[in-house]
Amino acid sequence: MNLQDHIRHIPDFPKPGIVFYDISTLLAHPGAWREAVEQLVSVIEPERPDILVGIESRGFLPAAPLALALGCGFIMARKPGKLPGKTIGHTYDLEYGTDRIEIQEDAIEPGQRVVVLDDLLATGGTIAATIALLEKVGAEVTHAACIIELAFLGGRKRLNVPVTTLIQYDT
Repeated sequence: MNLQDHIRHIPDFPKPGIVFYDISTLLAHPGAWREAVEQLVSVIEPERPDILVGIESRGFLPAAPLALALGCGFIMARKPGKLPGKTIGHTYDLEYGTDRIEIQEDAIEPGQRVVVLDDLLATGGTIAATIALLEKVGAEVTHAACIIELAFLGGRKRLNVPVTTLIQYDT
């Protein structure tokens, strides 16, 4: 099955000149969604993760079923103020300003093997920040995986772990 056939392209969203690659149509097709999850399982299973970390919010979508399939834990990396209890965060630079990603303070134990998931790899900034946060708390981040990669933006060059993507767009 060609997963790319199940990705909707929405021009000029969220602003003019941007093409949004929408995974909603992939999620809505049970066969395509199952295939995507199975492909990600085959990539992540050899990493023997203790925890999968899904990045807000569309990274939660592949991370949760993968954690269930792999028999490991799942935690959320979120924007500030979205997680209950004490959190630990990492602030990172954007083109114009900064952003911050957080996890719950007790979510990761030092030495745990972690794989990071998001729906899309673009510039790599958010995934790189999430990896830096996880390494700061003592996690061993072994891999990152996404459904889609906008390869023309070069995001994988910013990541210090192997990256797997199921669909790549070169333009």
